[in-house]
Amino acid sequence: MGSIDTPAVEENGSTRIPDATYTNGDGSSPPPAAAYSAIARSGNESFRSNKRRSSMLPLEVGTRVLCRWRDGKFHLVKVIERRRMQCGGPNDYEYYVHYTEFNRRLDEWVRLEQLDLASVETVVDEKVEDKVTSLKMTRHQKRKIDETHVEGHEELDAASLREHEEFTKVKNIATIELGRYEIETWYFSPFPPECNDSLKLYFCEFCLNFMKRKEHLQRHMVDGKKNKVYGQNLCYLAKLFLDHKTLYYDVDLFLFYVLCECDDRGCHMVGYFSKEKHSEESYNLACILTLPPYQRKGYGKFLIAFSYELSKKEGKVGTPERPLSDLGLLSYRGYWTRVLLDILKKHKGNISIKELNDMTAIKAEDILATLQGLELIQYRKGQHVICADPKVLDRHLKAAARGGLEVDVSKLIWTPYKEQG
Repeated sequence: MGSIDTPAVEENGSTRIPDATYTNGDGSSPPPAAAYSAIARSGNESFRSNKRRSSMLPLEVGTRVLCRWRDGKFHLVKVIERRRMQCGGPNDYEYYVHYTEFNRRLDEWVRLEQLDLASVETVVDEKVEDKVTSLKMTRHQKRKIDETHVEGHEELDAASLREHEEFTKVKNIATIELGRYEIETWYFSPFPPECNDSLKLYFCEFCLNFMKRKEHLQRHMVDGKKNKVYGQNLCYLAKLFLDHKTLYYDVDLFLFYVLCECDDRGCHMVGYFSKEKHSEESYNLACILTLPPYQRKGYGKFLIAFSYELSKKEGKVGTPERPLSDLGLLSYRGYWTRVLLDILKKHKGNISIKELNDMTAIKAEDILATLQGLELIQYRKGQHVICADPKVLDRHLKAAARGGLEVDVSKLIWTPYKEQG
């Protein structure tokens, strides 16, 4: 048995373990008092840490914290929404987060263990934060931010825009299965209420009907047809990957052009574009999408080129409906750049914007913006002059993205809508 003297009591009421008053039963020396102090401090720190952790849970919406992403590194996120986990304790929540350095398409639900609670920032009332920030901005900066916030939804007033953003802030469908691919979705899409409890949907790649269970899909074999249901289902599917587009339920106003890969199992949709039957703004394309598994294969530029070939058949110039998604804008800039550089490289002598317009069916404003971006145009004596130096053209062609799949116009059998029937 060991023995211990009566501890000394300090003036402040704390208890101090006296030095060298304890002996082990085997006569060995006890740990020094400093070791007990370290253990006590460690225990207190652990207690305080757990207490602090409990007091901050569950995390409030608006909280900023570091989160481990799929690359294994921590990135700053903002908590957009939270939900209680089934069969969990009072603090067992999942959190829907936005990675502040990435596009909204990467927003996702994460578990508590992915979050570094030591990095939690004090929650700031966003209205107060916005007010303080606005005082530091110039009028020009504030106008640019306001323009960014409403891009894609210019038809909405401020109250409606806030309501729309609140309604669509959380992805309702996490993944879809389409043919042999399982695809992570990017944005909210307003599926019927009965789909709200489904993290995954199964699409028939031939008629685009969607189901909540795999076995339902396996029992469903339907030939694809051009009809209203197909068009609506295509819009539902596309909205999962397009942020700045409004879902149209009235698909009668549009024509849909679906691009497929074909094999011994049939035709598998890889992308599509829609086109208004009658466009007062000369839009030759409304929505365009290449599904994620088929991106970076030239299909996007092929669809763009195809839309311009249709415009040529109509005897019109065309331009895509605005706003374009970030990937859509990149694809169009790449297409316009490649087409115009190829013409300027081959053309001998002077050429005007109007001539380029007639040759390509690209709207003059798009031609002008592309050439200005390439610094191939100057404004002299009240008119724009194209400066096509061969060395500059070669440099731009070398840097330009590769062209998409080529459209074989000789195989194009198509009648403009106004001439049909």
